[in-house]
Amino acid sequence: MTAQTQMDVDGLLDFRDRKDAFFRDHPQSPLTPHQQHTFTGLQYYDPNPNLILKVTVDEVTEQDQILMQTTGNELRPFFRYGTFDVSVEDETETLTIYRSPDGHFFLPFVDGGAGSETYGAGRYLDLDREPDGTFVVDFNLAYNPYCAYNEMFVCPITPAENRVSLKLEAGEKLPQGEWVEKA
Repeated sequence: MTAQTQMDVDGLLDFRDRKDAFFRDHPQSPLTPHQQHTFTGLQYYDPNPNLILKVTVDEVTEQDQILMQTTGNELRPFFRYGTFDVSVEDETETLTIYRSPDGHFFLPFVDGGAGSETYGAGRYLDLDREPDGTFVVDFNLAYNPYCAYNEMFVCPITPAENRVSLKLEAGEKLPQGEWVEKA
């Protein structure tokens, strides 16, 4: 069961402005110095209140460990925590939330816009479990992994079970501009 939660558009737009400033100016930016110099900003979908969900997760009975492949041909351990359904128009898909060994909840996903509108290898959401056991899944906060910007970073690759055909038109889009390193 999902229920939409209230959207703070001004807060979201402020967050995006601060993220752009971090990418452009901060020494710990995931961008190279040349990219920072030519950076024109990240691309986003318009704020979408319909893709803020409060979900009750169907917890996996035995949270089996999986080894998630990375872009650097490494394997990183995660546990399948549980699943939930997301609907757009008349289409519903199931996504899996993972838990890292340190307890961090992680939702990697590839949607129907991958490769044309969104990063082909997928986007991520970091989640917190609410005191009542639910999760607020705000796709407006979906972000590209750092490996989308240049090859210096190694990122988990979205597992097949989280590759869905529906378009989740919220959050960060495919990087565009002269600052983007071409593979």
